[in-house]
Amino acid sequence: MKVLIAIDSFKGSLTSNELANSVEIGIKNIYPQAETIKIPVADGGEGTVEALVEGTGGKFIEITVADPLMNPITAAYGILGDKKTAVIEMATASGLPLVPVDKRNPMITTTYGTGEMIKDAMERGCREFIIGIGGSATNDGGIGMMKALGVKFFDKNNIELGHGGKQLIKVNSIDISNISPLIKECKFLVACDVDNPFYGLNGAAHVYAKQKGATKDMILDLDKGLKSFSEIVKKELNIEISNTPGAGAAGGLGGGFLAFLDGELKPGIDIILKKVKLEEKLDSVDFVITGEGRMDFQSIMGKAPVGVAKLAKTKNIPVIAIAGGVADDAGEVHNHGIDAVFSIMNYPMTLEEAMNPIKATTLVTKNVEEIFRLIKLVRN
Repeated sequence: MKVLIAIDSFKGSLTSNELANSVEIGIKNIYPQAETIKIPVADGGEGTVEALVEGTGGKFIEITVADPLMNPITAAYGILGDKKTAVIEMATASGLPLVPVDKRNPMITTTYGTGEMIKDAMERGCREFIIGIGGSATNDGGIGMMKALGVKFFDKNNIELGHGGKQLIKVNSIDISNISPLIKECKFLVACDVDNPFYGLNGAAHVYAKQKGATKDMILDLDKGLKSFSEIVKKELNIEISNTPGAGAAGGLGGGFLAFLDGELKPGIDIILKKVKLEEKLDSVDFVITGEGRMDFQSIMGKAPVGVAKLAKTKNIPVIAIAGGVADDAGEVHNHGIDAVFSIMNYPMTLEEAMNPIKATTLVTKNVEEIFRLIKLVRN
C-alpha cells in the first residue's frame, strides 16, 4: 500500500509535519509495510513558512524589523531548500495581532516591516518570493513596504510622506529612482484568496478596515485615499490597479505588489502545491490523507484539504480527511473531492485538552489506525 499524507497544520496544536508523522504511525500500525509520502502543506496563511521550509529542507531566518507601529520586533521568514526562494508571511511583521487592541488604527499602521523582510531576503540571494498577505493590520496600499525598498512618495508641496493609510490621499508623485536594483531580478508570487478590488464598497477599506480599528469616518477617508492613490499610480507608473481582483487584499497590499513589484496574485494553495510538487508525487498512490484543524463549509474556499483533493481526483485516488472538529455543514467538501471526513475527537473534552500537542498526537494516531483497520477489513 502507498499512502500520500498532505495535511495542513492544526493551528495552535500540531504542525503539518507533526501531523504527518502521527498519521504515518497510525497507518503502519495496521500496514507495517506501507509506503508513505509525507508532504507538508498550507494554504498561504499561518503555517505556510513552516510547511514549505520543512518540506524542502530549507532554513529559517530571524531579523529585526519594524512592526505596524514602527517599533522594532524580531520576525522570521524562510529560505527554501533551493536557496533562492524566500517565503514570507506579511503578518509576521505587519499583522493585526502585533498591535494592541487599543492602538489599532489603519490610518497609521504600516507595511514597512514586510518590505524590510523582502529586502533582507534579496540581499541573501533570494530571487523568487512566495508572500502570504493574510491577517494584516494595515491599509496603506503597500506604500510602507515600498518605502523600505527605496521608493519615495511626495505630497503636492514635494515633501516626502511618512507611514500609514492616512498618507494615501496626500500622495501626489512617486519617485522610484532609488528602488533596489535587485527588484528587477525577482519574481513575486502573492498568496491571495480574496478578490476584493482596491477601493469602493467591496474594496480594502470598506470590507476590512473596521476589524483593524477604523471608525466609520476613517473607512471613508481610507477609501478616498485608496482611490486617489490608484489614480496617481495610473498617472505615474501607467499601471491600473483599481479594479484588479485581489488588489484590495491586506489593506491594498495586493495592489502594491501589482503596481511596484509586478506581483502575481494567486490562490495560496495553488502556489504551495506547485512548489511542493504534489501532483508529481501522486503516481501509484492508493490513498491520500489530508485535513485541517476544523472542517466546515469554508473548507471549500481555497483551503489546503480541498486543494489537495482536487489534484488527487485528477488521478482518481480516494481522499480521506481528518480534522479536530467537523461542522454540520462540512459535508459540502464531498462535492469537492474529499470522499470521507473523520473527527479525531473520541469523547467530550475541553478545547484546551484537545489542542494539547501530546493529546492531539494520540488522537490522530489512534483514529487513523481505526480508519485503516476498516480499510483492511473491506479489502479483505
